[in-house]
Amino acid sequence: MAASALMSIAEQSAHFLDRPHERAPAGAVGGEAAWLGADLRLRNDWIERVSPGFVAALEDVVARLRASARPWSDVSEADVELPGEGETLRRWRRALTHGRGFLILRGLPVERWDLATQHLATGVLGRQFGRLGLQNPRGDVIGEVRATGVEKVDPFARLYATAGEFRFHCDASDLVGLLCIRPAAEGGESRLASSVSVYNTLLATRPDLAARMFEPQPYDLRNEQAAGGEPYAAFAPCAFGGDRLRTFYISDYFRTVARHGIEPDLDLLDTYDAIAASPEVGLQFYLQPGDLQILDNHTMLHARSAFRDEPGRERLLLRFLVSMDRTAA
Repeated sequence: MAASALMSIAEQSAHFLDRPHERAPAGAVGGEAAWLGADLRLRNDWIERVSPGFVAALEDVVARLRASARPWSDVSEADVELPGEGETLRRWRRALTHGRGFLILRGLPVERWDLATQHLATGVLGRQFGRLGLQNPRGDVIGEVRATGVEKVDPFARLYATAGEFRFHCDASDLVGLLCIRPAAEGGESRLASSVSVYNTLLATRPDLAARMFEPQPYDLRNEQAAGGEPYAAFAPCAFGGDRLRTFYISDYFRTVARHGIEPDLDLLDTYDAIAASPEVGLQFYLQPGDLQILDNHTMLHARSAFRDEPGRERLLLRFLVSMDRTAA
């Protein structure tokens, strides 16, 4: 496939779920991705301020793309190259795919960018890590994470369009990025957890439930199934191959499969969610304007508390989804 092409929802989901599985691990899974929130709260080296040089290179690329007015499907890797930033980007890619599994990059000057520039900058940042993917059936490339009130007419709408709480989940793409433009007037706390550490804790405390993470679990498609298709699917949340644990978990979607007359495994879901949210395992913080959060969905879980907007101070984050070239990662 051409490197400039966008990934469809089906393509990026298939790419993400193409996970090697050999067996369940014999014991706890190690590595840098097995971090604990209790340890990270003792230091702040997981937050990195971007350099003035990086910002200048980014703004130059954004200006050129804006002048060209080309769609993202026509934007190549060469078009978004940031001169002089190769070593920094290689370090960030390694941290995502072979390290901690997430980045919090601080200091992007979103306050001096208009909305169109903010959208373009978000896409350029995502394109540094791989191919951009579509966000939803409408074909959005950059998603606006904000409260739209859509839940009043569709209780199963995409959660990022609501002000409600998200339970822990992953997105069906290798990476997800969120650029904070404006925080909420109240609430909207970001919550992260290592799915490796959640699994290790589950294995130590409830090995019976840990084994079920490798068994297919029913999953609500939330009214986005193919025409005439079943409204639910099933897949195993965990796969283990090459000494790496990869997880795809969406608590709310596993739970609402009950509306199709299928009983979810609430013992598993409740226990898993409680571990992820525990002070020992989870990490909680508020994104600031100009913060970019990037997560490797294979090893990271994220959640968000409910929030409240005020007129003129509506929460807005911009989101990208990225599929990586795993042969180069």
